[in-house]
Amino acid sequence: MVLFKNYLLSIYLLLKNILKVIYMLRTHDCGKLRKEDENKEVILCGWVSSIRKAGKNIIFIDLRDRYGITQVIVLKDLIEKLDFLDSIKQEYVLRVKGKVQVKPKLNPKLKTGEIEVLLEDIEILNTCEDTLPIEVTGDLLATEETRLKYRYLDLRRKDMLENFIFKQKVVSSIRNFLNLQNFLDVDTPMLCRSTPEGARDYIVPSRLNPGMFYSLPQSPQVYKQTLMVSGFDRYYQLAKCLRDEDLRGDRQPEFTQLDLEMSFITKEDIQDVFEKMLKIMFKDVLNKEITIPFPHISYKESMEKYKCDKPDLREDKTNKEEFVFVWIDNFPLFEMNETENRVVSAHHPFTQATNDSWDKLNACKTNEDYLALYSESFDLVLNGVELGSGGMRIHDSSKQKTIFNILGLTDDEVKEKFGFLLDAFKFGTPPHGGFAIGIDRLLMLLKGRDSIKDFIAFPKTKSGVALMENAPNAVSDKQLKDISIKVDLDK
Repeated sequence: MVLFKNYLLSIYLLLKNILKVIYMLRTHDCGKLRKEDENKEVILCGWVSSIRKAGKNIIFIDLRDRYGITQVIVLKDLIEKLDFLDSIKQEYVLRVKGKVQVKPKLNPKLKTGEIEVLLEDIEILNTCEDTLPIEVTGDLLATEETRLKYRYLDLRRKDMLENFIFKQKVVSSIRNFLNLQNFLDVDTPMLCRSTPEGARDYIVPSRLNPGMFYSLPQSPQVYKQTLMVSGFDRYYQLAKCLRDEDLRGDRQPEFTQLDLEMSFITKEDIQDVFEKMLKIMFKDVLNKEITIPFPHISYKESMEKYKCDKPDLREDKTNKEEFVFVWIDNFPLFEMNETENRVVSAHHPFTQATNDSWDKLNACKTNEDYLALYSESFDLVLNGVELGSGGMRIHDSSKQKTIFNILGLTDDEVKEKFGFLLDAFKFGTPPHGGFAIGIDRLLMLLKGRDSIKDFIAFPKTKSGVALMENAPNAVSDKQLKDISIKVDLDK
């Protein structure tokens, strides 16, 4: 009985494998085959990168997918048999079946340049319009507007694909390092409370709470501090951040930020973690050695010596292969809002002041007095570009309330806007601090590009418009009524 059951199982597995071969769309990708695969029967799927005839007796098809290109050869007997071959054009999607054979002459430009596939059967899975708005395989001639409108074609281009492969390598290296350093990857909410952090919030109406609104996070600031109160000790997240601000080459309304927070540390501990993380990432991804620790310059010294807080310390300012990092330490605690003639937080209102500045704080009477105070905040600058910023946080509720009052918030406003955070600080809050860098901006610098759009799959224009799907867009009266909103535009 046992032998019979084993026999039936063997038959079942055999039939399963046979059916798998019959019904699978492909056996290999277009970048996998080598001369060791000679005489194998294979099935490939992909886009037609090029198709060309060599007389009447042979057709060459370069079949492309994400992994590479394989040359497919169609000989005279099939050309005569398959009358639809003439209709196949660039970017048609094909499924081909054939036998691997070694090429008589190596093509060193292709990973699969040792082999070719002799066609036995072919199926057109989908067609493509004759005129492409973007040249997928040749030189890029399209405008940025055309690239964004037809982003799905733009992303087919080899250099764009390589950008996202590169991005994954960078992110994987960062994740691996932080995981080994006992950091916890924690998601924080996308629908949150609006808090003043510099730029305008994107606001979202609540249907279930008419007249009330969420905001989309400019950063996970209050959540990561709350996680330190929770005892998580080391947190990180590749967070989506959204800011309604004027856009330029290294800004988008939504972007990815590596966010990190640590307890029971000094700012030097935070900087040490980032330096080691970047050193390993540079070696993993670029096979480059960078020297740590990075140099440090105070904000005051940087402004006096370089007339800016983002000095480019490269010997050759035009050399995009040279990477020079520098920490800019101890930024001012406050800066002046000239429009409102009052001081505001230079970084954010949760930033810890230096010990010397705390001692001077109570004696401050004028805006000039407040502007002379410094904080435990810092920026990391790479080649003259601010890569990220961070610092130590206030973990004492009375000190945090003092800062809010200096910023012009009444006790009632503080309680209404930040009461939950001040309440949390009353339940044993550890000293803590953190740092965040823009991943897209880091990638832009590492690859020597001028815009973070090259590392965001579906970016927006400078006016915040998504050209591919045509967003933002008007919504129906019913949708507006559901959320108790009436649009009244001046016309």
